[in-house]
Amino acid sequence: MAASLIEFKDVSKRFDHRTVLDRVNLTLEEGEITTLIGKSGTGKSVLLKHMIGLLTPDEGAILFRGRSIQAMGRGERDAYLSQLSYMFQNNALFDSLTVFENIALPLEQTTELTKAEIKQRVMAKIEQVELEEVTHKYPSQISGGMQKRVALARALVTEPQIVLFDEPTTGQDPIRKNAILSMIASYQRKFGFTAVLVSHDIPDVFFISNRILVLHEGQIIFSGPPSELDKFSHPFFDEFVASLEGFQQELTGLYSKRHFKLQYQRILGRGGDARRYVMAIFSLDDLDRVSDRLGHVAAQEMMKSLADYVNKHFAPVGGVSTRQSKDQIGTLLPDSNIEEAERILRDFYRDLKEHGLQTLHRGAQQHASAAVCCEFSVSVGIAEGSPSEQVDVIVARARAAMKKAASFTC
Repeated sequence: MAASLIEFKDVSKRFDHRTVLDRVNLTLEEGEITTLIGKSGTGKSVLLKHMIGLLTPDEGAILFRGRSIQAMGRGERDAYLSQLSYMFQNNALFDSLTVFENIALPLEQTTELTKAEIKQRVMAKIEQVELEEVTHKYPSQISGGMQKRVALARALVTEPQIVLFDEPTTGQDPIRKNAILSMIASYQRKFGFTAVLVSHDIPDVFFISNRILVLHEGQIIFSGPPSELDKFSHPFFDEFVASLEGFQQELTGLYSKRHFKLQYQRILGRGGDARRYVMAIFSLDDLDRVSDRLGHVAAQEMMKSLADYVNKHFAPVGGVSTRQSKDQIGTLLPDSNIEEAERILRDFYRDLKEHGLQTLHRGAQQHASAAVCCEFSVSVGIAEGSPSEQVDVIVARARAAMKKAASFTC
């Protein structure tokens, strides 16, 4: 079990007569990605700034590894703060410094690295976030999206133990938004830092998060894994979801898992248990390797292309699809059985082998960070179910039956 890293105990914060945080209690686990969601102006950024010491609570305590931050001496507090990095919502780039100089600044101020070592580390981050073409430009000379990536690179360049991200994908298109989330998850896996995100990008952000915190009227009203959020019933969440234009998975345009389950209930709610259906799971098996080889943007473009391909083949026959995980798409085929589904899939397999994989690879190459070829494969699993069974159970059976359908070899 992950160790508790940061704890809020009855933390309250007021500005004038307005209470922003009202006896907040939460726990952040070491080595996890935690995402904080809530309406604009509800205090999410205020909560984050308490973690990094920019604000202090009016009441309550904030603990780091069981030790009160407020009770720390200066040396102990400095040691704690040196383990954190913060990515500001408005980027906070220095207009008088180039992209390179902005990213290098934390290393120059907090380390004793040589100029050559700093240059090597900064250029590595610049390449990872695809900013080579603007290395020596100033923030005012680049787009808002690129400014966001500069801020991301600067937050990661010191290789911190804890990284706080305040709306890291603001101003990005769906492909780059998911690429940034994928990049955060990739770095988190590689280096093992603890990540805390403030984000409105649901459900996209759920695919990289271990835990979700919901802040409403100054209090944490939900804390748990993303899978449990579907069961969470609260007027705030229903209103929040309704405000997100259908709550679709923005990268693929498919139903969110929450709305997919509503569709599941609507489609199969009539006719009783005698109705049968098939769940198909499509997996882009090598998404992490594609990210490593071609870059995160190219990998997300490939995932979008797979979703388009699945939807093109199965929507005309009544299929309802959702992104089940970062690299999997699930499709419900109502009033179907295994034999019928296998007949439909045979056409899909043939088209995938003849045209689909090349289409996925070609689309990814257009966004690749390097002109290299990348092998990958698509696997498919199917399972039959009835309305009396939980959809997650049928999804699990389909995953257990997955077999490689087609592979792309350079």
